[in-house]
Amino acid sequence: MANGWAPDGAVRDQIADTVKDAVSAARARMPSGESAEDCEVCGEDIPQKRRDALPGVRTCVACQAERDQRPASSGINRRGSKDSQLR
Repeated sequence: MANGWAPDGAVRDQIADTVKDAVSAARARMPSGESAEDCEVCGEDIPQKRRDALPGVRTCVACQAERDQRPASSGINRRGSKDSQLR
């Protein structure tokens, strides 16, 4: 398929790179190390089962759920159009 100047499979490669970047970013945000006994945000106890399931956890379920509701932006622009670069 002719894509102008782009080689065959360039779109597929772009999508694969975007997915790889997202997975790497998610892994980097995963907690590690020793878990806190109390939530760093509200001070409530973090249940032992949560600490066992997620080593390095620093927040309770309620605070983490609130944090997960916030919109996240990857900050990577692979589209290349001028309009998308101006945002």
